[in-house]
Amino acid sequence: MRLHYLAATMARRIEAESTLTDRYQTTVPETVRRALKIGKRDRIRYVIGPEGDVVLRRAAPAGDDDPVLAAFLGFLARDMAANPGNIRPVSAALPRRLKRLVGKVAIDLDAPLKPAKG
Repeated sequence: MRLHYLAATMARRIEAESTLTDRYQTTVPETVRRALKIGKRDRIRYVIGPEGDVVLRRAAPAGDDDPVLAAFLGFLARDMAANPGNIRPVSAALPRRLKRLVGKVAIDLDAPLKPAKG
């Protein structure tokens, strides 16, 4: 269903404008609210590209956010935007090396964590 919606939205370009107030606030135009399927109290995520283009997305509900992960992902996004030359594809050798290092380690993702030593 989502892919169908995205394909239909991408088939036509939607443009809208709004004004920034003295308090740096704006109203999200109705066409944008409908396209993103957002309503009152919903959250919006802004993704700013290196050329200054901005993508507006519907954000995950607040209860699903992990502040540490969000901070780390923000750090990665800023670093990638600032240093695009450092981005390289993962080599075919890396997964093989990782498997050699940890391939025989058994992990129970449902087991409780052990207390930290120290």
